[in-house]
Amino acid sequence: MQKNQHQLQRGLEERHITLMSLGAAIGVGLFLGSASAIKLAGPGIILGYAFAGMIMFFIMRALGEMAIQKPVAGSFSQYARDYLGALPGFLTGWNYWFLWVVTCMAEITAAGIYMEYWFPVVPRWIWALAALVIMAAVNFLNVKAYGELEFWFALIKIVTIIFMIVSGIGMIAFGIGNGGIATGISNLWEHGGLLPNGITGVLMSLQMVMFAFLGIEMIGITAGEVKNPEKTLSRAIDTVFWRILIFYVGALFVIMSIYPWTEVGVEGSPFVLTFDKLGIPAAAGIINFVVLTAALSSCNGGIFSTARMLFNLAENGEAPKGLGQLNKNGVPSKAVLVTAGALLVGVVLNYLVPAKVFTWVTAISTFGAIWTWSMILLSQIRYRKGLKPEQAKGLKYKMPLFPFTSYFSLAFLILVVGLMAYFPDTRIALIVGPLWLGILVAFYYGKGYHKKEKGNQGSARKAV
Repeated sequence: MQKNQHQLQRGLEERHITLMSLGAAIGVGLFLGSASAIKLAGPGIILGYAFAGMIMFFIMRALGEMAIQKPVAGSFSQYARDYLGALPGFLTGWNYWFLWVVTCMAEITAAGIYMEYWFPVVPRWIWALAALVIMAAVNFLNVKAYGELEFWFALIKIVTIIFMIVSGIGMIAFGIGNGGIATGISNLWEHGGLLPNGITGVLMSLQMVMFAFLGIEMIGITAGEVKNPEKTLSRAIDTVFWRILIFYVGALFVIMSIYPWTEVGVEGSPFVLTFDKLGIPAAAGIINFVVLTAALSSCNGGIFSTARMLFNLAENGEAPKGLGQLNKNGVPSKAVLVTAGALLVGVVLNYLVPAKVFTWVTAISTFGAIWTWSMILLSQIRYRKGLKPEQAKGLKYKMPLFPFTSYFSLAFLILVVGLMAYFPDTRIALIVGPLWLGILVAFYYGKGYHKKEKGNQGSARKAV
């Protein structure tokens, strides 16, 4: 029992991590966000997802390089603290908590919207509250039970997408579901070309593309609770890029081959359109169920990762001490409750939030994610610079083509922030994001955490 009270349990197996990381990458951003991205970029969105997917692969390799050498619960927050200083670690931890609270507010609200499909007379906020209560309860289970549930959540999404891709290829090549007339892939260039809105359209879509990838970094947070970090994490990270190619690029290739891109997103989700075309009458109901599980899965993962982040901040004396306590299942239960309490704001917002706010929420979340990904890259660069040549050679898991890939990925993230500043709809993120970081900096110095910097770093190293 003593062990349970002080450290997280290593109950996650390889299949849990693989499906959790894949499930994190396949969320509402793909099922619904892809429609608005297609409107901006047309078929060129395929290039946007492929290129951004490559950048995410490099970011995950950078995280994996550190996580395999030093698997800890706070993951990138702890690495930022160790290699960049106490303030970056503090900001990264609390910023990650904030970005997932904002994202989960959108997810529980989305769950309410999806339930309206079946129960149009029940107020949306009731479903949002029910989703929050259920997901918080799941997070009180031991980590193996949590991993098992997330495994099945992710499997539903994956099976749906694979079925759609395989059926779609059947229609494209052999005319299955289309009266034997093969559709071919000419729709990709017949309606204004591959880049109908030019390269500007692809650039405009990058914010939504990057939002879709939010959550992949969760692989790093599981490092403190995975049974065999070296084998499991390396395999999960190495397959990220290929999974993105299959599930994002593959799905969008099929959708835009079957349908002219100008029709996608006009009548609901692109996935509903495609299932309809394949002659499945219950298409809307099936996809609604899948998207509901995607929203719940994302919220579930968000509560999981933010609770671990609060646990790590408490261990470093930068959050109330009680948040560092574990229950008999080895779960940071008070940290789960604090996150769930913050999410109640999302339930209240269901009375007030107009549709426009969802664009703002995704933009604010993307800003928070870009901060996190930037901290991962900067920590890894500093970590590498601190190694002696023989230590660097002996690394079990290396960033390919370092340092070029680290700096190149960082430059891409800066480009996305610049684009968010340029376009009016996403500009709010560059007001809310820096304002939140400013509040955190003021709190950090106001509470005198800077005076404890040396002590905190010493105790963190001792704990590790």
